[in-house]
Amino acid sequence: MIGECRAARPAARSSAEHEHERQAPMSETVTRTDADGVATITLLRGGLSSAMRRELLAVVRDVAADESVRAVLLTGTGRAFCVGQDLAEHVESLRGNAATSLSVVEDEYNPLVLALAGLRVPVVVGINGACAGAGLGMALAGDLRVAAAGAKFTTAFTGIGLSSDSALAARLMHSVGASRATQLLLLPEPFVAETAEQWGLVHRVVPAEDVLSEATALAQRLASGPTAAYRAVKTVLASAATDSLEDTLALEARLQTRLGQTADHLEAVEAFLAKRAPEFTGR
Repeated sequence: MIGECRAARPAARSSAEHEHERQAPMSETVTRTDADGVATITLLRGGLSSAMRRELLAVVRDVAADESVRAVLLTGTGRAFCVGQDLAEHVESLRGNAATSLSVVEDEYNPLVLALAGLRVPVVVGINGACAGAGLGMALAGDLRVAAAGAKFTTAFTGIGLSSDSALAARLMHSVGASRATQLLLLPEPFVAETAEQWGLVHRVVPAEDVLSEATALAQRLASGPTAAYRAVKTVLASAATDSLEDTLALEARLQTRLGQTADHLEAVEAFLAKRAPEFTGR
């Protein structure tokens, strides 16, 4: 169902509004900061250790349950966005018990990707640097991606004798088609952000120093928009990938009927007739 969210506006903030900003308790791997209806989740390390995966999943689930959040920004720090599995930790796991070392895919990676993809508000991914393996799968679980010029991407998996995980094969198939997806997975050669933009994997490429500001501005723009409509769009896109035409049409009709009763729809129509910009409240 399409829920309701409290209003949040990305306009210039007063000191009182600044008091409403909050930051999650400090972590060595993941932080969350909230402002203007945007929850910013920052990865503090490039490699995904088990502790980092668990902390990130907990943060994403907290964000999903927070009705004040109207958009999410996922980004990294330093020279990498996320390069996938922490290989040092993985080697230790292989040495301990190779038969069970990859159980983390089902136990930890799958719930994380499902949680990210299941967020019902728009998710902007700010790719500040290297993006590989499961990191690329996580980036593609978002809705819109802003990447640093020259940032390197790679699928990585077959380079270390593994197949893909984190729904990377499915995301690539939908994004770039079967032929290029096959090439990228069988031949995990690096490609840069500009190429990713040409292929449709990235929506905007900006100078590295502008990634955070550009991604934040985009997330704030979405946070001030028609929240219920965005949720419906995400629902339709997820269903259209597998549903029949008849099912998709039926779903669209149900959602449009519901959206037609929202305050945001009425506001948008009245604003259009009055020749002014609408002010959406997320209701």
